[in-house]
Amino acid sequence: MDLGIKGKNAIITGGATGLGQQFVLGLAKEGANVAFTYMSEKEKPEQTVEKVHAINPSLKAVPVLTNLADETQIVNFFDTALQKLGSVDIVVNNAGIWLSGKVVDIPAKDWDLTMKVNLRAPFLLCQQFVRYALKTKRRGHIVNVTSQAAYYGSTTGHAHYAASKAGLIAFSISLAREVAKNGININNIAVGVMHTRMIQANLDKDPNYYVNRIPMGRVAEPSEIAELGIFLASEPASYMTGATVDVTGGMLMH
Repeated sequence: MDLGIKGKNAIITGGATGLGQQFVLGLAKEGANVAFTYMSEKEKPEQTVEKVHAINPSLKAVPVLTNLADETQIVNFFDTALQKLGSVDIVVNNAGIWLSGKVVDIPAKDWDLTMKVNLRAPFLLCQQFVRYALKTKRRGHIVNVTSQAAYYGSTTGHAHYAASKAGLIAFSISLAREVAKNGININNIAVGVMHTRMIQANLDKDPNYYVNRIPMGRVAEPSEIAELGIFLASEPASYMTGATVDVTGGMLMH
């Protein structure tokens, strides 16, 4: 199937590792130029750039060091991507943090940081893109990464994470209603348990706890989650907006 992504320009948050990197590489395989955020040099963003160029040496791959808790840096990321790529067609809000703590113990600063990175940053990046798209009369796709925890809440001491992901779903629906007639589609993927750095330590500590909650009986690989998200950013999905697609191995089934 031709996804109609070749020649388009995409921006991805948290694109140097895990699911975000799979979004970067998957979009590159479809022929898209990419710009992505990373939060520290320890993530070795240059390796992601090398992987993109191994797929297609002519593609642009632009890493931008960005603190997603900082509004100025988010705006700078969008402006830099626009300058380097020439235009923006696809936005993937992938980056998130997963701080721990029972509700009675969560410091207010941890709650605020979670909301800044997981909810406020996607809002700001969506806002930048929509303003640009409306001004230039461009169509576009936004894919936001949420979680089954948005529906079920947290069972492991991550109420702030669950709340931020629930907020992202409500925000996405609201934005989708506002811009549907302008040809801008906003959809979500709800993820479950993946082999990523964010959760791997917990998986290694008690794998059965997580696997037993997954009807399919296995933990997902980031690449298979990204493939579904990339479809939502494609032309065949252009009549779909305001939806949240379950990619949890059956954990959600909503």
